[in-house]
Amino acid sequence: MSNELAPLISALIAFGITLLIGPKTIQYLRRLKFGQQIRSDGPQTHYKKAGTPSMGGIIILLGLTIGVVLVRQVSDHVALALFATLGFGVIGFVDDLIKIVAKRPLGLRAREKLVGQIGISLLVALYAYTRPDIGTELIIPFSGNTVSMPPLIFIVFTVLVMVGTANAVNLTDGLDGLAAGSTAIAAAAYGIIAFLLGHIDLAVFAGSVGGACLGFSWFNAPPAQVFMGDTGSLGLGAALGSLAVLTKTSLFLPIIGGLFVIETVSVILQVVYFRLTKGQRLFQMAPIHHHFELLGWAEPKVMIRFWLIALVFALVGLLAIL
Repeated sequence: MSNELAPLISALIAFGITLLIGPKTIQYLRRLKFGQQIRSDGPQTHYKKAGTPSMGGIIILLGLTIGVVLVRQVSDHVALALFATLGFGVIGFVDDLIKIVAKRPLGLRAREKLVGQIGISLLVALYAYTRPDIGTELIIPFSGNTVSMPPLIFIVFTVLVMVGTANAVNLTDGLDGLAAGSTAIAAAAYGIIAFLLGHIDLAVFAGSVGGACLGFSWFNAPPAQVFMGDTGSLGLGAALGSLAVLTKTSLFLPIIGGLFVIETVSVILQVVYFRLTKGQRLFQMAPIHHHFELLGWAEPKVMIRFWLIALVFALVGLLAIL
């Protein structure tokens, strides 16, 4: 198999696998009554989604893993990226399970999730630090130059990148198709970056992530037949974070994942404004995709426009590497 075609082939395999296993997995989740609980304070248009199977991130994680393995590009870097992705996915799986089975809407407590996320992220940071081809170097966007960080700062920074990205994707997962589509776009950008930097193995991993997201979108497009849940969103965030760390392009991630940054900042601003004004809201609801819903935008319109924003950010990120 030509190395140049390997990322595309992995994407196609992951896409095909998710389409293949999707229907049976959705049926099984429905049979187990693993239905989504809808927030009582959310948009009223979401009430009809109650009972839609959640934890569909299992489909994504299986698809991307098989896509990588079948192309036989499981290097040390890819093995670590898979470990982080599946590790965060397991944390999300437990969180989803508690929400659904134990009927505890908040799932795992925040500190419990953070302990697991930080632990996995530390392993990623220590791996990167000990690898001579990564070390503490970061490529500076739009310059081609690199900067070396002090070891401790690099490790803390890497943990923040991993945990922050995972939770940013999690916040974005609030509309049918939004997180899957925007992650596919970001993964495609990282696949191109990895390829340009000579990391064919990581380009294959990125291709599998993107292909699995596109395949999942077949079932997650409005009206969704299944939701990815934290199983999918935390796993996908870890996948993007791993790609950034292992290609030394963590400084590119806020550009390529600009949509995730906007979603996260909207939540932070909402909380800060609410506290400073003693109860007033900056947005009708946060994350910001819900704000536009409450302004009267149809859910597919919000999704597609946010996809376009994600695409623009990804293109800017690609310009930053050239």
